Amino acid sequence: MSPEHYLHLIHDLCEVVGLPDADSVMARQALEVEGFEVLLGHYETDPDALYLNFAFGSVTSGRSLRVYRLMLEANLSLYAQDQAQLGLDADTGLVLLVLRVPMFEGVDGHYLADTINHYVEHGRYWRENILQAEDEMFESVSMGDYTWLRA
Repeated sequence: MSPEHYLHLIHDLCEVVGLPDADSVMARQALEVEGFEVLLGHYETDPDALYLNFAFGSVTSGRSLRVYRLMLEANLSLYAQDQAQLGLDADTGLVLLVLRVPMFEGVDGHYLADTINHYVEHGRYWRENILQAEDEMFESVSMGDYTWLRA
C-alpha cells in the first residue's frame, strides 16, 4: 500500500473519533487515548501495514523479572495471534505493545478506532493490575491468578 493510503486511514480515524486536526496527529505521528500515548507508524520496509505502539507504563524495581514473565506469557498465548508483541524499552523502562495492522480491504477509521480501544483496555489492565498494583494484588497476578488472557 502507498503512503497516501496510510495518510487516508489516519485521517479517517481522526474523523471517526472526532479529532478535528488530523494534520497535527500526522505531524506528531501520535495520539493520546485515555491517558495512553499511541504512536503511529508506516515504514518503507513494510508498506502493506501500519504500526500502533502503545506505552502501557513503567516497571517498578523489584518487579522486573515477574513482569518479564507475564509479558512472555502474553506474547506466547495471546498476542501472537494478533501480530502484536509486548516489550520493554531498555532506555525508559516502559512496557510497550507493538501492533502490526495490515492495511487490507476493510481496514478503515472505524476498524482502527475499535482496535485502539481494544488494546487500550489491555493497557488499563496492565497499568492497574500489574504496573501499579499493591504488593498483595501483584503477587496474586504474578502467581497465575489473572483474567486478562482473553481474545
